[in-house]
Amino acid sequence: MKYTKLANGISWGLHPFILPIYLLLILFLGTTFELYTTNIKIYLTGVVVLYTIVIPAISLVVLRSMGYISSYKLDQRSERMLPLIIGAVCYILCAITISKIPMAIFIHKFLIAAACCELATLFISQRWKISLHLTGMGALVGLLFVMNLAGVGDLLPLFLISILGAGILATTRLYLGCHNGAQVLAGFACGFLICTLSMFFL
Repeated sequence: MKYTKLANGISWGLHPFILPIYLLLILFLGTTFELYTTNIKIYLTGVVVLYTIVIPAISLVVLRSMGYISSYKLDQRSERMLPLIIGAVCYILCAITISKIPMAIFIHKFLIAAACCELATLFISQRWKISLHLTGMGALVGLLFVMNLAGVGDLLPLFLISILGAGILATTRLYLGCHNGAQVLAGFACGFLICTLSMFFL
């Protein structure tokens, strides 16, 4: 298909693994959190990368080598249970690790919200194939929505860009045949609602 490589590139570029890194860049470069000391920025980045990228990625490699999953894309609904459980545990451990930094409250809440998203998609995936990509993107859009309301920075342009990004991601997932319209819409709604409610009430 003509645009398959581009669609796959967008899917990987907006993969749920990568979104926490985009969050840190937004916080460190475009909000009041850019006033963090260099040591705190390095510590937070290291912890987030370890728990949200390195450990989950290694886990996927191990699971595939043991035959528990057939593809890193996790397109098979039946193969999602262990990766989602591992992802939820990693997000919770990451949140606990940075909980001692009072200024990192937004990151802490987002990580808890991300763990809740993992558990929600785990439950839903037992019977239906919801989009994990759009769940992650919905959570990021929800976070930017709340941060705009909280006034931690001029994030309206990024909020609008994130909505556009979610639309592009949904289009690529549909184009690749990974999901239908209901699955991408449900994924986005799930991530957005869970993240928004978590940021307000946790």
